[in-house]
Amino acid sequence: MSDAKPLPTPPYDHLFVIDGSGYIFRAYFALKTPMTTSQGVPVSAVFGFTNMLLKFLRDNEAGGLVVVFDAGKRTFRNDIYADYKANRPDPPEDLIPQFAIVREAAEACGLPIIELENYEADDIIATLARQAREACVQVTIVSSDKDLMQLVGDGVDMLDPIRNTPIQVEQVEEKFGVPPEKVVDVQALAGDSVDNVPGVPGIGVKTAAELIRTYGDLDTLLARASEIKQPKRRERLLEFADQARISRQLVALDAQVPLPNGLESWIKPDPDPDKLRRFLEAYEFRSTLARLSDQLGLKPEAGSKASLPEPGSGAEYELIQDWPALDAWIAAANESGVVAIDTETTSLDPQQAELVGISLSVTEGQGCYIPVGHRSPVGGDGNLDFDGSDAPKQLPRDAVLEKLAPLLSDDAVLKVGQNLKYDMRVLARYGVAVTPIDDTMLLSYVLEGGVHGHGMDELSKLHLGHTPISYKEVAGSGRNQVTFDRVPLDKALDYAAEDADVTLRLWRALKPRLTQARVTTVYETLERPLVPVLLEMERTGIKVDREHLRRLSNDFAQRIDTLEREIHQLAGRSFTIGSPKQLGEVLFDEMGLDGGGRKGKSGAYSTGADILEMLAAQGHDLPRRVLDWRQLTKLKSTYTDALQQQINAETGRVHTTFSQAVASTGRLSSNDPNLQNIPIRTEEGRKIREAFVAEAGCQLLSVDYSQIELRLTAHIADVAALRDAFEQGQDIHAMTASQVFGVPLAEMDPATRRRAKAINFGIIYGISPFGLAQNLGITQGEARSYIQAYFEQFPGIRDYMDSMKALGREQGWVETLFGRKVHVPALKEKNPARRAFGERAAINAPIQGTAADIIKRAMIHVPPALTRAGLSAKLLLQVHDELLFEVREAELEETKALVKQVMENACAPVVTLSVPLVADAGVGESWATAH
Repeated sequence: MSDAKPLPTPPYDHLFVIDGSGYIFRAYFALKTPMTTSQGVPVSAVFGFTNMLLKFLRDNEAGGLVVVFDAGKRTFRNDIYADYKANRPDPPEDLIPQFAIVREAAEACGLPIIELENYEADDIIATLARQAREACVQVTIVSSDKDLMQLVGDGVDMLDPIRNTPIQVEQVEEKFGVPPEKVVDVQALAGDSVDNVPGVPGIGVKTAAELIRTYGDLDTLLARASEIKQPKRRERLLEFADQARISRQLVALDAQVPLPNGLESWIKPDPDPDKLRRFLEAYEFRSTLARLSDQLGLKPEAGSKASLPEPGSGAEYELIQDWPALDAWIAAANESGVVAIDTETTSLDPQQAELVGISLSVTEGQGCYIPVGHRSPVGGDGNLDFDGSDAPKQLPRDAVLEKLAPLLSDDAVLKVGQNLKYDMRVLARYGVAVTPIDDTMLLSYVLEGGVHGHGMDELSKLHLGHTPISYKEVAGSGRNQVTFDRVPLDKALDYAAEDADVTLRLWRALKPRLTQARVTTVYETLERPLVPVLLEMERTGIKVDREHLRRLSNDFAQRIDTLEREIHQLAGRSFTIGSPKQLGEVLFDEMGLDGGGRKGKSGAYSTGADILEMLAAQGHDLPRRVLDWRQLTKLKSTYTDALQQQINAETGRVHTTFSQAVASTGRLSSNDPNLQNIPIRTEEGRKIREAFVAEAGCQLLSVDYSQIELRLTAHIADVAALRDAFEQGQDIHAMTASQVFGVPLAEMDPATRRRAKAINFGIIYGISPFGLAQNLGITQGEARSYIQAYFEQFPGIRDYMDSMKALGREQGWVETLFGRKVHVPALKEKNPARRAFGERAAINAPIQGTAADIIKRAMIHVPPALTRAGLSAKLLLQVHDELLFEVREAELEETKALVKQVMENACAPVVTLSVPLVADAGVGESWATAH
């Protein structure tokens, strides 16, 4: 060491070293709800990682800063012990593509990064800590990884980034029972099942700490092992002494890593606002961007259009409080032929919202607000003023609606709105119809589905370069937020009139682009005519048997209670079943079950469904009961309890909301409540669907497209064998199994057919060998051979997949049979993970998008067909490829035949398929019996 050159003195006195690899996993498991971009790229870990980084930068004054990542799985430790980390499972499939993106996140935040082949991040961190100590620089390691705790002391501490708590000598001694300099000896004895560090069998951390405290260090302990009184402990230490020494080499960090740069390189830089903004926009972290907009000047890029004039500085907004003023605006709208409209209400639930006011705009830069339901605003002390002394001046609601109704239903005046279905549904409750319409949200969705979101604020910033007034600015936030009827009229005017003004400007910017983009037909024949259909479905709702749900909830509660008692009895004690930490301790520490006892970075055992399923398959009762307990508790909280609260008191029905502008492929989504995700494959799930019932004298009719995406694959990819099978009405999965695995149809067994079915459906979604292996419980090698055999038998599918990827890369989008453009910007990304997701999207979008277009066409055509036939059936729900109707019993057969006919011919006359569409119908008193 005496010949080593002294390190340059860095221009800071405190270096923060962020354990980037540890951050990734902490971020991934901290977010319970998976997140994906509009292109389907998983970003849960990236989102958490980015926000943790930004929070750290905000909360800590760091002079020096560097982020350290693992460069790969193999390091010098594998040369010492070949099985090092051999038992570690592969990361979750949706986490793998995020590793590269988190590096982008660090770069977007302006942070320097270190990663070196053959060395773990922990070794790099140890080296940085040594260098900093030698340069008299304080070091804080931002991590809670126990393996790094051996570095604590002598100017080095740690910071848990999740809990924001320090880890110093005291905390290390509390965890390991020894000071930091003895941690390596304790770990060498105890081993680590996660990293496959063998240690000495039968010796845990507590025993190891006791031994090291008694004998001072590992070498002394092993030299004097024959003196130990406990026979088993003595025998194991003597037998596995060399294994303990090897383990010490594995857990001891290498502080002599040849780093490419010195300490002077790790100066904390200031983030580049533009670079950070581009990253946040690219991965659609809009909430983060909004939160940082003022702090770092991260304003979204303006569009090419001029900014809107701000209220009071160019825009002319008028508060309507008398009849002549309202008459003047109605006359202006009639003369213009186009009027933008927006409503303000007391709730986001249109089934219960009370109308508070209406805003109109007929000329850009001008707008009006007609208050009809405002009450006294909240006073400065937060209390409502009920004495009426400052009651707002406004026209009576019913009289205003009577005046506006002819305009809103006049075929000669186009009504323009943003997400207009909501406003139409609110007004329909007051007996006011709105027609004809244009919707700027749907215009944007048809033009640029998959490119960005389609909310008004985002579109305004993108196309108009203008940030509208936020709801929080006028109504407050958190506990102080009021409903809109309590907003003072001056604030309500600026907010509401601006919405109508912005909507009109967006319409003028977007509508002409339909022709240029050649998507007019998609908008005019699919999206816009679907609005009144969805509106009627939402208003109608579906009847729900509250008593059935209550009984189910009670039944689930009793079964949950029984399972809890059985689980506690099997465990030998009570514990919190919903706690992964406590469950892991019971399964692996106390019961000693084999095969799943791997710990994460936090030190807690993994108890995911995959682990429990594996243990249950080995014949263990407790994990099987825990799986049952988890399923029942989720069903109870998500469905049987929650749905009871969502039954409308006036109608006795549940009224979901269908969203058109969410999925880039054109699929509808259901929310508040989501009725598309009610499970149907389990008995409990079917019992939940039994709660959805028909009115007296009616039945529920379910009509479902049979294997529509496979049929479309056969047509679009031009696969003759699949086309012929569908044309002849063969069992498509049995036929595929016969072709791929060479098994005659007469000798087909269920297991072989199931493999073929998994491949058939998986290919559509670009399934990987890993995914297929998981589905079928086989090795990845077997799965890979199955997929290869499939492509060899059906080369047209491989050709189709290659052509869609190439076409998508060339033009940035792929297309459904009906002309819907599904943009896939990820195809042109340099990042391999994002590009791979883009390729899968490009393959799937024409198939799934065409299926979505077909069922939308059926939904548009069925109601008028029923009317022409004099039938009274009501369309209630659309769930994936299924339509659900409520039908009078006397009209059942005629309605079933008509709906099947319309659905099976929904493509005509626009598209002619080379395979038949088949719709299967079922009837019952409940959804469960009908489907």
